[in-house]
Amino acid sequence: MVLRIFITGPPGVGKTTLVERVAREVDRWGYLVGGMITREVRKNGKRIGFRVIALDTGEEGTLASLRGTSYLPGVPFGKYVLHVDELERVGVSAIRRAILEADLVVIDEIGPMEYRSREFVRAVGEALRSEKPLLAVVHRKMVDRFRPLGRTYTLSPENRNRVFAEVLDAIMGELRG
Repeated sequence: MVLRIFITGPPGVGKTTLVERVAREVDRWGYLVGGMITREVRKNGKRIGFRVIALDTGEEGTLASLRGTSYLPGVPFGKYVLHVDELERVGVSAIRRAILEADLVVIDEIGPMEYRSREFVRAVGEALRSEKPLLAVVHRKMVDRFRPLGRTYTLSPENRNRVFAEVLDAIMGELRG
């Protein structure tokens, strides 16, 4: 069975940081890492949106912005506007390239916002059906859907260093065969 690791936990606990640390280490060992990560965009200490970044190319797009702050078209989602076109242009493309070209597929994050894109949902399904190891951050509201599909870690400030080591060991073990 192909390795599938899902990271979940409360906001701000370090899920994206953990995934980025693992990706850097895997890359350092000479393996190709692809897929997407998301980062908060802050202004004056307040979150004003999210960026989506392709791990292989560094290409960025605006995943979501506060309502009324962006000229980009989008779908309302709570206090944000989700820019589906940007998610698909950057994130979905990066996931699909990773399935074809990378040794490790990364998806940060699988959540209710991203699931507004049919193409994103399809790309997640493709990643789950692929023969490539998958490391994904899953929103706490969706984690039960993914728990049966692989190993799930709930991150906390107390366990994040241990979880990092366990996840890295599992991925490196899978990649080395």
